[in-house]
Amino acid sequence: MKKIARFFIIVIISAFSALAAQTKKDYPLQPVPFTRVALTDAFWLPRIETNRTVTIPFILKKNEETGRIDNFAIAGGLMQGKYRGERYNDTDVYKWIEGASYSLQVHPDPELDKYLDGVIAKIAAAQEPDGYLFTARTTDPAHPQPGIGPERWVEENVSHELYNAGHLYEAAVAHFQATGKRALLDVAIKNADLVASVFGPDKRHGFPGHQEIELALVKLCRVTGNEKYLNLAKYFLDQRGHDVKLTQYPPGNRFAIYNDAEQIQAHKPIFEQDEAVGHAVRAAYMFPARPMWRR
Repeated sequence: MKKIARFFIIVIISAFSALAAQTKKDYPLQPVPFTRVALTDAFWLPRIETNRTVTIPFILKKNEETGRIDNFAIAGGLMQGKYRGERYNDTDVYKWIEGASYSLQVHPDPELDKYLDGVIAKIAAAQEPDGYLFTARTTDPAHPQPGIGPERWVEENVSHELYNAGHLYEAAVAHFQATGKRALLDVAIKNADLVASVFGPDKRHGFPGHQEIELALVKLCRVTGNEKYLNLAKYFLDQRGHDVKLTQYPPGNRFAIYNDAEQIQAHKPIFEQDEAVGHAVRAAYMFPARPMWRR
């Protein structure tokens, strides 16, 4: 009995030590998971129910009507057609998956769960063998959408390649946490591994013009335990304000506003930025992480 007791004590101590080590690497204060909070009030509960029964189905309908989901099927060779929409349209599907997954975590819905599986299968089909996933290019590589450049990773100030990837990672994490299924998470990991193989101190230099992948890489690190993703997020942030070379667009071009590094918060290193400037949405994705920048 003493040996058994000693064994369990060692297991318990080891578990707490591992938990403590993991906690030290993250924020010292952690929010309560929303899955452990039950709302019964007259203000938030009806709105959450409206989100589940009206908003999520409506967004799905719009993603279908506008060809956003079809873009994945076309890129994956599952159907014929041409790309529809802007270069960032993939993200609307990813954000719908993320929202639907959050809903599933607190309100199981077998029909929604099954539909998500179908959409994720189309996303997986659209992923290229090396992990690249950007339907605005894959659907017709010879005629890429405006603003994404003639080849990969060459117009990062406006292309949204890395921005789209970030929303993919967030969707994958939410879906995995809600269902335990790895289909989308595996797609996200394969893509993140590709990005990590391309960008870095001794690799291709650069950063996303539109912030988002940084916070998503942190979430991916939390789920996988792979600090490579956390280091990549830090690398992208550290690149801002250092020897920035932006693609320049001619006057009158709709992307010309992004010729200015200040517009994408890359005019100074992040610790020297003491004023909010430029594109508001891009800034909002970056500023909340500022307390962790020095960690």
